Amino acid sequence: MSGEVAPDATAEPAVPFRQFIVKVHGRCNLACRYCYLYEGPDQTWRTRPAAAGPRVLDRAASRIADHARDHGLRDLSLVLHGGEPLLAGVGTLGRFTDLVRDRVPAGCAVHAVVQTNATLLTEARVTALARHGIRIGISLDGGLPAHNALRVHRSGRPSWPAAVRGARLVAARFPESYAGILAVVDPTLDPVEMYESLLALGPPALDLLLPHGNWSNPPPHLDDSGTVHGDWLCAVFDRWWQAGRRETRVRLFEECLALLLGLPAVTESLGLAPFAAVVVETDGSIEQVDSLKSAYDGAARTGLDIFRHDFDEALRHPAVAARQAGAAALSATCRACPLLHVCGGGQYAHRYRAGHGFANPSVYCADLQRFIHHVAGRLTADAARATSSSASREGDTP
Repeated sequence: MSGEVAPDATAEPAVPFRQFIVKVHGRCNLACRYCYLYEGPDQTWRTRPAAAGPRVLDRAASRIADHARDHGLRDLSLVLHGGEPLLAGVGTLGRFTDLVRDRVPAGCAVHAVVQTNATLLTEARVTALARHGIRIGISLDGGLPAHNALRVHRSGRPSWPAAVRGARLVAARFPESYAGILAVVDPTLDPVEMYESLLALGPPALDLLLPHGNWSNPPPHLDDSGTVHGDWLCAVFDRWWQAGRRETRVRLFEECLALLLGLPAVTESLGLAPFAAVVVETDGSIEQVDSLKSAYDGAARTGLDIFRHDFDEALRHPAVAARQAGAAALSATCRACPLLHVCGGGQYAHRYRAGHGFANPSVYCADLQRFIHHVAGRLTADAARATSSSASREGDTP
């Protein structure tokens, strides 16, 4: 929809894609009741093949390699995604990953990860993934059965027993293959309890995401304070910060700290760095990331596919260019905000308002301000204490 793109969004030069999300399987073995992908406004998955066939995967590997060669990439991220990607079979995942590695230029490292709900993980499957150098990212709603009550099989049977077995298997037997856990913020849960329950599963990293929503379809659990999600994040940040940040990495926290310190950071949720991810669907369609599907039907669509188009053509697509335009694609409110270079307007999909496109502040604007100010305050206070302590020690020196 051309009307959804800011008129000045193509002002910045294109940045090559570095993350290639390949939908190896477009269906899921679970029926999570809140899933924006299957229960949301975009239902294009219904008309696509359940799995990516050999022809799609072969062409995708070539297109990825061509993009890496044309842009001199020294490394790239290959995300094997779904649905539930393990439904495609570990043999398919391994062969495709090997194909990409064989075709990229010499000296280009391919960092492969499969994002799974963990219910299908077995020792044999994890061993096979490890043999192909594929790390494992796990999606959970928390580390306790009650946290995952809405993550059920299609029969209604709880998925938690199988998921926790899979997570514990990776943590205990294959720590070198463990990429981490992705979880969505749920303000109805105790933040510290949820964090510590996930910590008990031994992840080397946590990705905490705000639930998808926008101005036309607000996220759940918003209240009059406007900062219920921000308050939740602040509580987890304090727990993480007080532990010395040695327990696990939390990408949102690390990226916020880096941006506050003026360091480069690349995340979809914060900052102004150009977003450099692209999706290949099971039928070979080239799309933007799935989060946009929470906005409206067709929001992620580009009209391109890997058989007729290369990834440079996707870079030139107006909607992709808008995601790489930095401050130029933001609303006047965001551009005037003192937190601009840290917040970056928030996650792109969260800015959507029907009839006005994405040139709006995030629906989580108040939450992000609350969180960023809190992190900045903790950073400033700790720096002041460190300076005072150092000065005291110097004063005691004979």
